[in-house]
Amino acid sequence: MQDFNNQNNQEQKPMQNEIKSEEIIDIKPNYFRNSFITNTLITALICIFGLSIISAAYIIFNPKQQAPVKEETSTEVIKTFSKKESFNTPITALIKIRGVIQESSDSKPWSSSQKPSQIAARIRDLAEDKNVHSLLLDINSPGGTVASVQDIYNALNYFRSKNKPVVALFRDVSASGGYYIATAADKIVAQPGTITGSIGVIMQGANFAPLLEKIGVSFKPIKSAKHKDIGSPYREMTEEEQQLLQDMINDTYSQFLNAVKKARPNIPEEKLRLYADGRVWTGSQAKALGLIDELGGMEEAKKLLEQMTKQKDIKIRNANSAAISDLGFLFGAAQSKLNTKIEELSTPKVSYLWTY
Repeated sequence: MQDFNNQNNQEQKPMQNEIKSEEIIDIKPNYFRNSFITNTLITALICIFGLSIISAAYIIFNPKQQAPVKEETSTEVIKTFSKKESFNTPITALIKIRGVIQESSDSKPWSSSQKPSQIAARIRDLAEDKNVHSLLLDINSPGGTVASVQDIYNALNYFRSKNKPVVALFRDVSASGGYYIATAADKIVAQPGTITGSIGVIMQGANFAPLLEKIGVSFKPIKSAKHKDIGSPYREMTEEEQQLLQDMINDTYSQFLNAVKKARPNIPEEKLRLYADGRVWTGSQAKALGLIDELGGMEEAKKLLEQMTKQKDIKIRNANSAAISDLGFLFGAAQSKLNTKIEELSTPKVSYLWTY
């Protein structure tokens, strides 16, 4: 009997071993099968993401591939203007100016805004285009640096020299350099609550000297002359340096004031100097002072253009150049703003800018 039990035990042991080996064999294919599925899904997601990026870039660089747009009503602006398009009737080009007007040192292709030099070049191109008979300048800006503002201002004067009228339309804010640019227009339209004015110049700089002294840090510049580091944030400014910078500010202010005087000859100079002390006005106040021409929005701007061009139901086209900068809000806007703030602290700028 004992021999029989031993024999049964010996027979059961191989069977158990066989079961274990089969279990091991079954586990391996499942493991590899799951890994294959996971890798396939990851690869598919990467491919989909890559295709979406390529599609977005294609759409941006090929604006004419957009879906057909309905015929323009009195409050619509229809599709992007392209030099390759041909029209049976001349059109009004729309140029939008948004945000602080300054040349950015950010050379990344996803820069968050169009540069003033690019806008100025675009306006000059439109001046030469026979299909464009007028320009609608849509502004929502607190101003910007002196040279950038004057670049666009001069381009607008060139556009008007071709006997093509310009109407400026103010949105939420069109102050300081935003107003300076608009003085090159034939007419200015603003909402009653628009913030405008701020005719003046500002230069801001930081003084880190007291803080650096507390933590035991000092800077020793080696310079060719005493004013080479004027405006340095690492030391106190002298009275002589303050006067030198004030003279420069006064000169740029007179340039601004002369532009307003030329555009608004109906305002006596003594009154204009009272208004041009840097304060801001609402649209309704600016209308009463003679700083703008009409209260309203797109409808009023369009009517003025129709009167000046003597055409009915004018066609308005967006003429801002399409660029990859449209992706800036996704990829580089935050970094660009940070770089701008750092640059402002390290390099003081003379600006036609409303700041608070």
